Amino acid sequence: MPTTNPAVRVRIAPSPTGPLHIGTARTALFNLLHARHVGGTFVLRLEDTDVARSTEAHERDILDGLHWLGIAWDEGPGMGPGGDDVGPYPPYRQMRRLSTYAEAARRLLEADLAYPCYCTPEELEADRRAQEAARQAPRYVGRCAALTPEERAVREGEGRRGALRFRVRPGIVAWDDLVRDRVEIDTANLGGDFVIVRADGTPLYHFTVVVDDAAMAISHVIRGEDHISNTPKHILLFEALGHDVPVFGHLPLILNPDGTKMSKRKSQTAVADYRAQGFLREALVNYLAFLGWSPGVEGEDVLSFDELVERFDITKVQKGGAKFDRARLEWLNGQWIRRLEDMDLVDRLRPFVVAAHDRGELARVPGDDELRSLLPIVRDRLPTLAAIVEIAGFLWLDEIRPDPADLVPRRWDLATTREGLRAAREALAAHDAVTWEADELEPPLRALAETRGWKAGDLFMALRVAVTGRTATPPLFDTLVALGRDRVLARLDHALEVIADA
Repeated sequence: MPTTNPAVRVRIAPSPTGPLHIGTARTALFNLLHARHVGGTFVLRLEDTDVARSTEAHERDILDGLHWLGIAWDEGPGMGPGGDDVGPYPPYRQMRRLSTYAEAARRLLEADLAYPCYCTPEELEADRRAQEAARQAPRYVGRCAALTPEERAVREGEGRRGALRFRVRPGIVAWDDLVRDRVEIDTANLGGDFVIVRADGTPLYHFTVVVDDAAMAISHVIRGEDHISNTPKHILLFEALGHDVPVFGHLPLILNPDGTKMSKRKSQTAVADYRAQGFLREALVNYLAFLGWSPGVEGEDVLSFDELVERFDITKVQKGGAKFDRARLEWLNGQWIRRLEDMDLVDRLRPFVVAAHDRGELARVPGDDELRSLLPIVRDRLPTLAAIVEIAGFLWLDEIRPDPADLVPRRWDLATTREGLRAAREALAAHDAVTWEADELEPPLRALAETRGWKAGDLFMALRVAVTGRTATPPLFDTLVALGRDRVLARLDHALEVIADA
């Protein structure tokens, strides 16, 4: 049993500058699993100070996506009536916390732990070019670090507005990382004193995240390894502001199959895309949990959220990058589809069938009873919910247009295909509605193939394409039963017309 620790407070702090990213969802999940495992608190905070790129649409996508995944926060925005904040440390949107940042900045300025910087963009660019020419790492040269009050007054008299820079102390910043053990970074590698508040008064990420984590009593900061270079700056700010430094844990990056960092240029990165393609929330959560962690027990691949909570151990997270394997996700999704109760699966399939009908891909929408009757023959073949249209959509079309090239099996020619389809139609027409069952239809067709010296697979392939328009379907004889006698015979007649003209 896990050791409970209600003092543990973790958070996810997405920026609404884009849709919910797979990486953000994975980070949110690991934070939630850790909180639930030890009986702690999970907080959501929106970092919306990038006013130019933050949008309500992106915020809605992030919150809706997390809700859909079942990643529910204990404190944060949008949980109460009318979307009111819930929790003891509101507000949970940074743009509503500007006065808090202004007060923290004032304290640093009065303690001379920060100072106004009047450098122009042109001066900073000239410094960067000079350092580049000298093959030096870029860093702030400290031009404004020791200005006297009189010198500052002169610059302000010239109309310059000062940004606020934090003084970086010399020495080593070290921490014991939950994932990476001991990490030590020399502050000489941080690029010099860094800006924490722009000249227009807008606070920057490094500053706001520290002020908020301290104000919200965050005990553990669990985030991606791309933040490792930021952590020394944050530790320095925690120390300067007189706050306890939280425990840090840096999760491995999610990688493309080729080992590069996952990006939308090479991979699908938006959670909404996976939802739209018919991945189950249970499967996606299960898969995300395995991106950088495993229960350590062979064969434990399909785990519910509660099972993940029970087994999760943040100290067992791997250091190396985790490759995103879509094939593995589809396999896991199929496992979860097969776990669903019949009507639950029907309810989840219905929107995808309706959407295909609305797009004009289907002539009609099947009823729930019809969908349910198909489950025995399609359930094991569904990698995603959306695949129901590809696998069984031919059932809900008024007519199909088989490709003559697909109608002719590899070992047959046109003449043999015509002969085979005519003979198959004759054999099928001999059945009435009472005997139109899979175990009744198969024996005479196998006998037909044997009598004519054909491979049964060739006859069945020609028949499959003729009645569905596809080379891959659920089991042929179950398909014939699902289509019904009249439609099968009508489609065979049409197929014979198609190859007559070929």
